[in-house]
Amino acid sequence: MDFLPRVVTFHYTLRDPSGRVIDTSAGGEPITYLEGGGQIIDGLDQRLRGASAGEKFTVHVPAAEAYGSHESSQVQRVKRSALPVEGELKIGDQFRAGTDRHAPVVKVVGIEGDDVMLDANHPMAGVDLVFDVEIVAARAAKAEEVRHGHPHPDDGTGHCQ
Repeated sequence: MDFLPRVVTFHYTLRDPSGRVIDTSAGGEPITYLEGGGQIIDGLDQRLRGASAGEKFTVHVPAAEAYGSHESSQVQRVKRSALPVEGELKIGDQFRAGTDRHAPVVKVVGIEGDDVMLDANHPMAGVDLVFDVEIVAARAAKAEEVRHGHPHPDDGTGHCQ
């Protein structure tokens, strides 16, 4: 990292461009992350740099800096018999495409006879995101946190859980 990373804690409300709420931390725990550590989308990470505790602002993150564009190559026609799920399928169903825990999650976007159209794009691919953010805390990251790539709990031990 070519900057001095911080550990930042913030609350957020995430909206799509039409203003529909997608997710929020309101009423729950705020998010804590290490700047540049990959715990939040890059576009949001970049736009929160330098923010101070107590600041409230709106952040616009284009799809390219969030979950990327919607790639038509990630939509494929597959035979129903080749799918690792039992029972009836309907449009909108989501499942892991294999038994490996790293296998992509796919969404059923079409059913035509024995063929199923599956979309492996992230559900928010192609969507510009709008975050209402409140910075709760920001501090310099400890050397061990930078080495490990994530913040450590502030429980006095300074160690990973």
